[in-house]
Amino acid sequence: MREHRSEPIADGALTKVEERQLTASQWQLIWWRFRRHRAAMISLAVLILFYFIAAFAGFFAPRDPTRIDAQFAQAPPQPLVFYDEAGWHFPPIVYGYVGERDPKTLRKFYRVSADDRQQIRFFVKGDPYTLFGLIESDIHLIGLDDPTQPLFLVGTDLLGRDMLSRIIYGGQISLTVGLIGVFLSLILGILLGSVSGYYGGWIDVVIQRLIEVLRSIPTIPLWLTLSAALPRDLTQLQMYFGITVILSFIGWTEVARVVRGKFMSLRNEDFVLAARTIGTPRFRIIYRHMVPSFISHLIAALTLALPIMILSETALSFLGLGLRPPTISWGTLLDGTQNLTAIAITPWLLIPVMPIIFTVLAFNFVGDGLRDAADPYA
Repeated sequence: MREHRSEPIADGALTKVEERQLTASQWQLIWWRFRRHRAAMISLAVLILFYFIAAFAGFFAPRDPTRIDAQFAQAPPQPLVFYDEAGWHFPPIVYGYVGERDPKTLRKFYRVSADDRQQIRFFVKGDPYTLFGLIESDIHLIGLDDPTQPLFLVGTDLLGRDMLSRIIYGGQISLTVGLIGVFLSLILGILLGSVSGYYGGWIDVVIQRLIEVLRSIPTIPLWLTLSAALPRDLTQLQMYFGITVILSFIGWTEVARVVRGKFMSLRNEDFVLAARTIGTPRFRIIYRHMVPSFISHLIAALTLALPIMILSETALSFLGLGLRPPTISWGTLLDGTQNLTAIAITPWLLIPVMPIIFTVLAFNFVGDGLRDAADPYA
């Protein structure tokens, strides 16, 4: 019988792949598996873009978000015009507004004037701003040659403030409150969950009953109670940190449950018993050996918790229980939409809902990708 032999090229190619996988670290395997999740990669790019724009909000925002132009109050969005009867335009142009009054209702409305054309410019001078509290500048990504002319790509609010600029600045708080809240939830969840799962006994019973009590309280009454505990004379910065503490106080229970379950399954593993045998302190066993063994699962769980934090801040601010004007967040921007008449007249005030939806979906997709990649050996 002839002995079967594999082709050398196939053997070489297979050996290289196997060698790469065998020598790769766990994080490399997680990354290779994560990047095969196309929706997660696209969502990660969207989140990076959102955070980059929020970090350099002064540059990307066309105007100062607090600048009031009463003559353009409740002005509708100006569409970008790339082509009209005059031909193609790049950069695009915008048409000016002509304000008029309805003779019957006396309500002011705006008519687009094709005779008043303004050319969009890049890297133009406009309202001054400060980046990171250190760098002063007045250069904006887009603008007009005449900064006094209107440029409201997504309209204005009831006071004539540019909605696009306010949405960009609002992302600074709405996107970071989730990060801070999740970080505090991570600390509380790992601390209490690890103690509960490792020690067990009466400590486990007390912590689990506390978690059950917190999870059984309706969310809105709990928000009302905790928000009412904050003094009304707090500055907006102090209120901001108070909201993050409230959100982390509510959100740590899910992390603690996950950590407790993992610790209960790991505390009798060989590597834990070996560490006990050689006299390793319990604290070191927990945070040097047990927590790193499932840190990828925690990252996936926290990624899925971020959108919940963002939605919670939005809901608190929308209900008037969290941040309040003049602080700009996506929640405070939606505060004016509680009036149905205002929505009927100025529907563009609902536009801040769009970045919230995109951010929440992006975090969910990234969380799904991390959850699938968390166990690269599966």
